Amino acid sequence: MEEVTLTAPDISCNHCIAAIRVALSRLQGVQFLDGNPQAKQVRIRYDPSVVDLTTIEKTMEEEGYPLAG
Repeated sequence: MEEVTLTAPDISCNHCIAAIRVALSRLQGVQFLDGNPQAKQVRIRYDPSVVDLTTIEKTMEEEGYPLAG
């Protein structure tokens, strides 16, 4: 398992965090750990043998939360 913190500038509240949690829960091999709307970040753990970071990033973007940088 790998752990990563992702920053998405459009995260503004706990509703955003909840939407991201639901979207990522649909992906096999992803475990949502926590989110911080003030920092505009989510922290997740994922199994790179099941899902890659590109898929996770694309899922967040499709949910309306593209990553910074």
